[in-house]
Amino acid sequence: MLLAAGLLLAALNLRMAVASVGPVLSDIERGQPLSATATGVLTTIPVLCFGGFAFATPALVRRWGMHRLLGATMLLLGIGVLARLQPSTAALFTGTVVAGASIAVANVLMPGLIKHDFAHRSALMMGLYTTSLFIGAAAASGLTVPLENALGTGWRQALALWALPALAAFLLWLPQAGRHRPPRPADRLPATAAVRGTLVRDLARDRTAWAVTVFMGTQSLGYYALLSWIPSLLQDSGMSAGQAGWMLSFSTFPGFTASLLTPALGRRPAGRAPAVAATVVLCGAAYAGLAFAPVPLAYLWMVLLGLGQGAAISLALSFIVWCAPDAAHASALSTLAQGTGYLVAALGPFGLGAIHGLTDGWTVPMAALGAVLAAQLAAGLLAARARTG
Repeated sequence: MLLAAGLLLAALNLRMAVASVGPVLSDIERGQPLSATATGVLTTIPVLCFGGFAFATPALVRRWGMHRLLGATMLLLGIGVLARLQPSTAALFTGTVVAGASIAVANVLMPGLIKHDFAHRSALMMGLYTTSLFIGAAAASGLTVPLENALGTGWRQALALWALPALAAFLLWLPQAGRHRPPRPADRLPATAAVRGTLVRDLARDRTAWAVTVFMGTQSLGYYALLSWIPSLLQDSGMSAGQAGWMLSFSTFPGFTASLLTPALGRRPAGRAPAVAATVVLCGAAYAGLAFAPVPLAYLWMVLLGLGQGAAISLALSFIVWCAPDAAHASALSTLAQGTGYLVAALGPFGLGAIHGLTDGWTVPMAALGAVLAAQLAAGLLAARARTG
């Protein structure tokens, strides 16, 4: 029970440091101050870190073991978030890099940990894991502006408060970190061959592994692009900053419902292709609504978006578990899919902002996201065809 609670509290933190920035992005631009280009870089850094630092995870696991490493990521995440309290641009960007790197390693660890510690309850734990991601994002995006207003001290202090859940996760995970110490073979994931890169190289030649990777990258691109820019899109259409932050938070409620149910629906291979198609249809409808009538029917678009994104991230992470015969393969596939996928996803926040800047509107940026859905559909259908557990 304590193992599951610690794992889920850690998962709760894996979107907070990112989701808390979007609602106060305008305040950061004015208060730092930052140029539009620097703001785009700030929103892109975490996703770049998710990709780049993911590939360092196997070497870190070899040295620390999975359980100790997860505890270390929570401590570093808290330090990175607190670093943004310092009134300098360097501290803002450095703290963002530290937080992003910590989350990147934890992202890769989670599927392997679930496959290792909850092999017979993987569908339930994947559902709870992805639900925790959405709850964390909901709390951060919905409460950051109210916290800023309540504190009356500014955006830095509001963002710094999200270090507290990370430090709490570190403290709760300490017993697990002490109980699982290297060099126990069972705690070293990937296995010895995988540590040397053999499994990752083998997977890099596997069509199903690349389908999982492309699906992970495309759905993440859409998610992080809108996580960064939905508040700005709605504010540009006349909505207040507080209400725009709430709408982003609201979308996570249908999101975590979909993320909780999807792994159970996809336990049978026959249910996976319809689930993939549903994610594309739901997200496509939400994109169209946000492009042409963002404010009048905002709640409808947020429900559709939340359902689509929740099901998509749940499928992406579940494919890693479903397409892997054991924990070593799950860890290797997690490294490939999340490392490469998040590097692709990093194009989302920066690209959407750049297209918006060029077109001075949101119709073309949303159409570009719609085009990405075609690749998401193709990759998801290919991954769904794999004969996996």
